[in-house]
Amino acid sequence: MSFPMTPAEARVDLSAIRENLALLGSHAPGAEMMAVVKADAYGHGLVPAARGCLSGGAGRLGTAYVREALQLRAAGITAPILSWILPPGEPLQQAVEHDIELSAGSAAVVDAIADAAALAGRTARVHLKADTGMSRGGATPDEWPDLLDRALRRRAEGTVEIVGLWSHFACADIPGDPSIVAQLMAFDEALAVAEKAGAGGSHVIRHIANSAATLTLPQARYDMVRPGIATFGLSPVPELGDFGLRPVMTLVARVALVKRVPAGSGVSYGHLYVTDRETTLGLVPLGYADGISRRATNLAEVLAGARRRRIAGRVCMDQFMIDVGDDRLTEGDEVILFGDGSRGEPTAQEWADSLGTITHEIVTGIGSRVPRVYR
Repeated sequence: MSFPMTPAEARVDLSAIRENLALLGSHAPGAEMMAVVKADAYGHGLVPAARGCLSGGAGRLGTAYVREALQLRAAGITAPILSWILPPGEPLQQAVEHDIELSAGSAAVVDAIADAAALAGRTARVHLKADTGMSRGGATPDEWPDLLDRALRRRAEGTVEIVGLWSHFACADIPGDPSIVAQLMAFDEALAVAEKAGAGGSHVIRHIANSAATLTLPQARYDMVRPGIATFGLSPVPELGDFGLRPVMTLVARVALVKRVPAGSGVSYGHLYVTDRETTLGLVPLGYADGISRRATNLAEVLAGARRRRIAGRVCMDQFMIDVGDDRLTEGDEVILFGDGSRGEPTAQEWADSLGTITHEIVTGIGSRVPRVYR
């Protein structure tokens, strides 16, 4: 079956992924690289982006959930993968059978993984997570010895192999935040306790650095770094600039309708925009069902007809309007919502700034109706 041209698409430049990983690697010489591809690779498409990451030098991949890792395995990807959110009911036996490494932040999770490994007749590869001050996943300092003890006991029976010790920063994207040093100290203490207990060693990978830490905190790189948003060319610390990263996604749409309206015309729901002159409006077929936030109403800009245009009126479920004045606009003309800025279009960072959010939300929010097109 053939399909007509789509009204919008997200163009994903896989060469930019490779360039970004090379840049990130230059900031962490000697450290392994785990490219984090959770959440459909931050909206860029899980399998193609993962392959781009591996071809760009990443030796490992990271996912939030086992089902994401299993999708990568089903696509034929054999690189090491770590999955770290394991709610009840997660297919742990399948994970072990497919050589997916798993994170444990409590003794109960270690037991669940070990029991699944026993059913699979294999040894599970486990990363033990310490809560060093984020108060999210991981064992607190009081719980850490019990977690280590349980993991070591399950290792002795052959169901678990300890391959990693890790944690996660709360404020690495806030330069100079005192919690950064505090978390590094807590992580070092957790590593020392693990070493003394017999859970350390040169074969165990120590890792805490996310994108921000990879770029700004040399002391946080240890044995491996885990860039996520930076892999896709978006700065994890915008106030420090773009670090030379190149945005990977360009979101475009094609004008669906052009109409001339008189002065005083109310535009879209609620008439939050009213024309102050006779003007030309263009209908862009993307809306909040596609991840274009209603907060962008009368606020966010796009590139159309070689000029920036602000969204005119309420963003609807499937569409929004732009006002181009007396400029020429034709059905089928391309509108760029965001890209790398090289053509004068807004960037995802500009969209995030205008909406009071972060770029993560912008790119992961682009919905499934928008096809990803790769080059």
